[in-house]
Amino acid sequence: MAFALSPLPYEDTALEPAISAETLSFHYGKHHQTYLDKMNAAIEGTPHADASLEAIVAASRGTNQGLFNNSAQVWNHAFYWNSMAPATTEASAELLAGIEAAFGSVDALKQQLKDRGLGHFASGWVWLAEKDGKLSIEETHDADTLADSGFNPLLVLDVWEHAYYLDHQNKRPAYLDAVVETKLNWAFASENLARGTVWTYA
Repeated sequence: MAFALSPLPYEDTALEPAISAETLSFHYGKHHQTYLDKMNAAIEGTPHADASLEAIVAASRGTNQGLFNNSAQVWNHAFYWNSMAPATTEASAELLAGIEAAFGSVDALKQQLKDRGLGHFASGWVWLAEKDGKLSIEETHDADTLADSGFNPLLVLDVWEHAYYLDHQNKRPAYLDAVVETKLNWAFASENLARGTVWTYA
């Protein structure tokens, strides 16, 4: 059974000015859609056709690079859209306690997310994640993902150039500052932490 593109959890103008409707039309409507179309073509008629997206990512890691890249990017992008909201949402008491224990404060975490995003070489992802009750910032390169990593991802920042170039050109710091300061969905992160298991694609 072919996968469908998961709908955006907000209107295409909802992230402006941090991320424009034009960027979303390309990033979601073309990049994300292309990854999904390629994945669907690759799994058609195979045992993967009836598997969950998470199972496809795990099974293709190290065995089928093309399928892994496309399936992981479908998962990463869907998770990324949910990691943002039209306005910053509230973090739970549990998440705030974890942030304070690991980073000292929410502001310190924000700065570290921006610093890691800025310092990440070339394309990839910067994650707020949990493992064994402790929060950390993790990085993955290119299409790599935390979906099958042993970490429980809470939020992610996309630092591929197509995530910000139309709005900010080569100014990655401006994109990171706008998203981290005004658009992070702490409620989504709180739900992921409370559930204690990796978010699943639907």
